[in-house]
Amino acid sequence: MYREVKEGRSFIGRFQPGEDLLSALTAFCRKHRIRMGVFRVIGAVRNAALGYYNQDIRKYAECIRLDKKMEIISCNGNISIKDHEMFIHAHISLAGHDGKVFGGHLMNGTEIFAAEFYIEELFGRDLVREENDPQTGLPLWQK
Repeated sequence: MYREVKEGRSFIGRFQPGEDLLSALTAFCRKHRIRMGVFRVIGAVRNAALGYYNQDIRKYAECIRLDKKMEIISCNGNISIKDHEMFIHAHISLAGHDGKVFGGHLMNGTEIFAAEFYIEELFGRDLVREENDPQTGLPLWQK
C-alpha cells in the first residue's frame, strides 16, 4: 500500500527542557493543525520510557524505564490519523555515557533536557489507522 503525497510546510525548532517529548510533539502538531507528516528529533533526555509491541499478545507494553541522562541518537516517526485524532508514531534510540544504546517505541514519560526538531507536513488523502490488521493486530494505515 502506498500513495503519493505533496510536501507542505516545514518546521524547525526546539522543545523546552522538562517537557515530555511525546506530549511536546503532539501539542506542536495539534497547534499547527498537522494531520499528516514526518519528523526527526535530536538532543538529550533526563529519563525515558520506551515500549515495544508484544507480537504474541498483540499489545503495546512499556518494556523499559531509564532513569538516567542520555543522548537522543535518533528519534523519528510519522503523523497520521487514529480514532479521528492526529496521532504521533515515534521510535527513539538513546545512548548513555558508556555507549550502551537503548531503543523502542517512544512513550509518555521521556523528559527533555534539550531537543531540536524538524517536522515536515505532508498533503494528500489522510493516512488513517482504523481497524486492527488481522495479520499483526496493529492499527495500520488503511488503503
